[in-house]
Amino acid sequence: MSEAPEGPFVRYAVADGFATLTLDSPHNRNALSSRLITELLAGLEQAAADDAVRGVILTHTGNTFCAGADLKETLDADPAAAADIRTRWMISVLRTILEMPKPVVAQVNGNVRAGGMGILAACDIAVAGTSSSFGLTEVRIGLAPFMISLPLLPRLSARAAARYFSTGETFDAAEAERIGLITVAAEDPAIETARLCGELRKGAPQGLAESKRLVNADLLIAFDRAAEDLAKRSAGFFGTPQVIEGMTAFFQKRPPNWAE
Repeated sequence: MSEAPEGPFVRYAVADGFATLTLDSPHNRNALSSRLITELLAGLEQAAADDAVRGVILTHTGNTFCAGADLKETLDADPAAAADIRTRWMISVLRTILEMPKPVVAQVNGNVRAGGMGILAACDIAVAGTSSSFGLTEVRIGLAPFMISLPLLPRLSARAAARYFSTGETFDAAEAERIGLITVAAEDPAIETARLCGELRKGAPQGLAESKRLVNADLLIAFDRAAEDLAKRSAGFFGTPQVIEGMTAFFQKRPPNWAE
């Protein structure tokens, strides 16, 4: 694993009425470290407060949009305490994307795993390159997609959720579009994102805000009803023998003992 970059983990720029937040932590595949989460939340809040910003594009450097939780950071700290903090930060990220009164467009051209899937599902529009791949890999280290199930389950078909939550297998962009995870699979996601932002720019800010509120109203009600319970369940699993074995096996590049 390469050294952490000296610059920001989330780069912020505004052009043509859209704020682009670029996940730029390629040394750990844009994993959800405390630093990346903190900077992502700050960028989302900055975009939400800026009247010149009509919407947000969430994208990435490297070949991975987001690999999920930073497992090394979790192992290096008290597992349960670190998991509780990270879980609550994840709640804040997901809810901020869902609630902010501006459309959030994900532009993906690479791999999306675990927690990254939740962020993708929370976005209003998701564009992915045809070579992108997706996976909910939590089950393979003794976990489950606790918090990220809140935006994922309303997006996915029930059969797809049952399959991919349980198997941890990866799937391609065509399948992601078929089951509702992404809006469109595109040969050139940057061109398609620019086209969609052009369409969004034709909408009035209050019209965009109210349209998003209508779409996400039931999702946010369910989110607020279940978030605290799921946060406790999620934090409670870190530090258990199976999760410790799963994460250790992951770093040692071997099968966990239940898969041998």
